[in-house]
Amino acid sequence: MRNNSIITEFFLMEFSSSRELQVLHAVLFLLIYIATVMGNLLTLTAIITDPNLHSPMYFFLSNLSLLDLGCITVTVPKFVVNSLVGNQSISLLGCAAQTFFFLFFAATEIALLVAMSYDRFVSICHPLHYGITMTPLRCLWGAIGSWVTGFIYSALHTGNMFRLPFSGSNIIHQFFCDIPHILKVSSSEVCDTEYILIATSSTLVFFCLIYLIISYTYIFSTVFKMPSVEGRYKALSTCSPQLIIFLLFILAGMVSVLSPITESSPVQNLLISVTYTILPPFTNPIVYSLRNMKIKVALAKLIQTSFISKNKLSTFEKI
Repeated sequence: MRNNSIITEFFLMEFSSSRELQVLHAVLFLLIYIATVMGNLLTLTAIITDPNLHSPMYFFLSNLSLLDLGCITVTVPKFVVNSLVGNQSISLLGCAAQTFFFLFFAATEIALLVAMSYDRFVSICHPLHYGITMTPLRCLWGAIGSWVTGFIYSALHTGNMFRLPFSGSNIIHQFFCDIPHILKVSSSEVCDTEYILIATSSTLVFFCLIYLIISYTYIFSTVFKMPSVEGRYKALSTCSPQLIIFLLFILAGMVSVLSPITESSPVQNLLISVTYTILPPFTNPIVYSLRNMKIKVALAKLIQTSFISKNKLSTFEKI
């Protein structure tokens, strides 16, 4: 498109000119998407249906599963459809919506992980005050605060990036509308404002990281003072996944921001984006559910109940 043309749609990057490889990419991403959705849905269902999991830690975990479902659904299905039909276009409104919801879910997840770290801090360092401190109302406000924080953060960034018309190139060298790639085709005025917003938000994330480091320093120091080996293992198994997921999210975001945008290496762009768009939602059910005995027991009961109910229904229909 010419420089004086107003952009009404973008073209996302193809990672291969071969039709067979495009279909292969689509199938691979579809399988990852299905596995991620199933893992998070099972975790969410187990927490909702099992009364033994109606506690602050699992309340926050259910919110995390919901965020992971939204985060991966914003980007991957569009890429799969585009690869299958061979059309890489996305409308300007669709790109704005994709940017808004991805930032919304990602920012909310970071805020929620901070709230979850506070829950673990109170549970391990001040167990006698846990019931008084982590009341249902405070947990609800913690979750609501995380969602509102994500909404404000996303609205500020998306509103700034799309407040002026785009002109020039309409090619985004990524499989979804990612901020660094959108800024590359934005006006200088938008870029200057966005860099200020990114610097401000990076400072807030830095303080969140400092808070987590301090919290987990107290947590680990308390855990290692426990006389019981079983108690230490149980405490570490409930708090270490949150730290792992948070660090994974932060490191992936840093890789995205600091890595140079290259137009000649689509595979490099794909691998960088996968680290923060697909990897956290995909690994969260593995880190939390497969390592948590209570969730595994709840899932076993859920599957057993569903299987027995189905068998009873089949027997009744035969009669």
